[in-house]
Amino acid sequence: MTENHRFPFFPKFIATSFGAGYWPWGPGTAGAVVGLVLWLPLALTGHVTGTFLATLGLIVVFTVLGIWSAGIAENYWGPDPSRVVMDETVGQWITMLPLSVFAATPRPLESGSFWLWAFVSLVLFRFFDIVKPLGVRKMEDLPGGTGIMADDILAGIYGAVILALLMYMFT
Repeated sequence: MTENHRFPFFPKFIATSFGAGYWPWGPGTAGAVVGLVLWLPLALTGHVTGTFLATLGLIVVFTVLGIWSAGIAENYWGPDPSRVVMDETVGQWITMLPLSVFAATPRPLESGSFWLWAFVSLVLFRFFDIVKPLGVRKMEDLPGGTGIMADDILAGIYGAVILALLMYMFT
């Protein structure tokens, strides 16, 4: 760990998901909530495909930035530090991909069903992130920032699949 140098602002800002990683009670959940909140404007676009593609763009950009910044964070805070929560933000975005269908709904943020499914997406993602079934835990074995990000990406994929199935069955 680097003790003699100050952790640069930008990688710290990204790694902590814009500061959410400093939340003292469940920083991982705070990182996921940041993902949900930052995604909300996409639900207002009126375009399902555009919302889906914009979400994919966010996932790609912040996965790359997350791997980079998490790798730097390990030099200052040790292996897989709890303050690094960009992985949770990205994982939440992945889980929310099926919610893109709400972009075609007039006033989606006024819809009770939107908020129900958004909450379900959060619960599903956090479940897979915390329990780490079906190879999720194995992703942590990857080196550096890649391992930090990979388990949450896989948890997000599992969450998205289950969310899509539930939405198909119950809507």
